[in-house]
Amino acid sequence: MKAWTWERYGSPDVLEMRDIDPPLRKEGEVLVRVRAASVNPYDWRHLRADPQFIRLYAGLRRPKPGSILGADLAGVVEDAPAGSAFRPGDEVFGDVQLGAFAELVSAPVGRLAPKPHGLTFEEAAALPMAGQTAMKALETLRPGQHVLVNGAAGGIGTCAVQLAKAAGAVVTGVCGTRNADLVRSIGADRVVDYTRTDFTRSGERYDLIVDLVGNHSLRRFRRALAPRGTLALVGGLTGGGRLFGPLIQILAGSLMTRFVRQSITPITWEPGAESLRRLAAHAEAGDIRPVIDQVFQFAEVPEAVRHVESRHARGKVVIGGIA
Repeated sequence: MKAWTWERYGSPDVLEMRDIDPPLRKEGEVLVRVRAASVNPYDWRHLRADPQFIRLYAGLRRPKPGSILGADLAGVVEDAPAGSAFRPGDEVFGDVQLGAFAELVSAPVGRLAPKPHGLTFEEAAALPMAGQTAMKALETLRPGQHVLVNGAAGGIGTCAVQLAKAAGAVVTGVCGTRNADLVRSIGADRVVDYTRTDFTRSGERYDLIVDLVGNHSLRRFRRALAPRGTLALVGGLTGGGRLFGPLIQILAGSLMTRFVRQSITPITWEPGAESLRRLAAHAEAGDIRPVIDQVFQFAEVPEAVRHVESRHARGKVVIGGIA
């Protein structure tokens, strides 16, 4: 089969498409022929080992042999363990942590769910990591509450805006000038243009702030929170340095929340079949529709990763036409 591998850390230029042996399905895994995948910051961070603590599990000096990027996928089951919920021919979507930029993937049963009805493979592949993370960040949200999404035009942000609106919240999205109309179109009641306004200095208070950028200190975020509000730290693309990246602010928030009335909650990506099924239900109910910036072909994976790394993508970047 064909797959995109890399043997050293670096830019998307180090990615190589190779013919490799198909994966052997292990006990408790499902063999999936990948039809579409999506690109996340998670991918270029692994590619560059940025932050560097990624090397502790991905490989100290170079990536582990046979490493393949790609967490999100949608495809068709080719083989499944007896007694599982899947059969050959079933259409599925899910997250495999790494390995989706390949024609075939052997994925744990618990990381897959039936593909949402009414979504294409490309749309379904855009949802798993971003959608599940957004759901986790919004767990405490109640109807009528005021929520601010910092980084509302990105993959997670576009999911969070839609899900918050569907939950009955009053939604404020923070984004750049060129993305304001997009964020309004997916349900934001109000848009803050970060090039013109610093929401932490506006005097507005929010019941929940979902931070996807990491461009403010905890003190400034707390200034924009209601007295009993919640700051959901997903881990931004800025700040923290090359060694630990956003991990420093996340750890600081975990410590600070013990001493203040406001809640500072680190949000970790928690892939699983149950959350995927809930995400699929949201998609089928019309609560969320993937915002896709661009669909690249399988031969264009390096360009797709480079586009996501540029931080100019609106919504998700998808790889189509894989198999």
